[in-house]
Amino acid sequence: MRTLPKGGQRHRRGVPGRGVALLVGALLTGATVLFGLMPGAARAEPEAIREFGEGAQIVLRTTTDIGAMAPAVERFLATRPDLSVRYEQWGSNDLFALTAEECAAGTPGAHLVISSAVHHLVKLVNDRCAAPWVSGPAAALPDALVWRNEIWGITREPAVIVYNRALVPASEVPRSRFDLLDLLRPERTPYAGKVATYDIEASGLGFLFAFMDSQEASTFGALMEAFARTGAVATCCSAEIIRGVQEGRYLMAYNVLGSYAQTRAAEDPLLGIVAPSDYTLVLSRAAILPGPVADPRAGALLDFLLSAEGQLALARERLIGLDPDAEEEAGRQVPIGLGLPLLLAMDPAKVAQFTSRWRDAFGPGRP
Repeated sequence: MRTLPKGGQRHRRGVPGRGVALLVGALLTGATVLFGLMPGAARAEPEAIREFGEGAQIVLRTTTDIGAMAPAVERFLATRPDLSVRYEQWGSNDLFALTAEECAAGTPGAHLVISSAVHHLVKLVNDRCAAPWVSGPAAALPDALVWRNEIWGITREPAVIVYNRALVPASEVPRSRFDLLDLLRPERTPYAGKVATYDIEASGLGFLFAFMDSQEASTFGALMEAFARTGAVATCCSAEIIRGVQEGRYLMAYNVLGSYAQTRAAEDPLLGIVAPSDYTLVLSRAAILPGPVADPRAGALLDFLLSAEGQLALARERLIGLDPDAEEEAGRQVPIGLGLPLLLAMDPAKVAQFTSRWRDAFGPGRP
């Protein structure tokens, strides 16, 4: 195996609006992406690449960190030594834009695409960019995690609050969104500038979690106001957010992907995790088979990931299940289903309106 890193460190706030510009550009032009039209614009590249095996190649493009899914890929190839996997790790907005561009051109470059920004993949299915696949493992999924036999949910990951145990008193750990609001309410709250969350313009997953909150929670408007008033930090990527909490740059972070948080917490006892008791969003990363006809080798990989053996391999990397601290167990779980309702999060007018509202709290010039 070999790993080829691409690009540099993930940015904190990059060029304002770049991610949403790519997204809205793809939506408004019928899957023609901005960077494909702008003269001299650099084409996006994977964040990292790893080659597995020596046989006929399957190209897998995904937002999932290589280390998290590598064990499952290796177990699959142990059953299929005639195959190999080129694993490309992408940012969610770039992965959507590239897949949409290739769909429009009729030249899919990947055999299997897996993304945490599941609304992106629902949009691609609706735009006829994915092939159907019918199999036993796929048919065994709950109805909410399969749509048109063209998109499937392969993981179960909660959105959680993480905090630094050494810096946040036990009595102040927020068990719900209401508790978080109470922490941010005082005029001189010590949490001002010390709460982080995803930058929804850089992270498709961050946009999805925030949008689902806006549909689910009566607290969403109040949280946006509190984040704006206290200078909460919008930044890119799970790893950067969690590292900031571990290092004390942030005291806590909101709506962090629980699988990555649990992996870090297993190594760092000072990293605390809360699955909010008012409700906990649960994400299932989605998979599609791009193109008009599925490659049966990629279908075999999908089936393996959905099989008992594949799910066990994913669970060992904390991509399946909800396992916060015993005293911080989740309340009501709200799975993010796959299907038509998620197209609301891809409507250009809704995207622009929601992003404008979000910028009021986290606009250019904010921390």
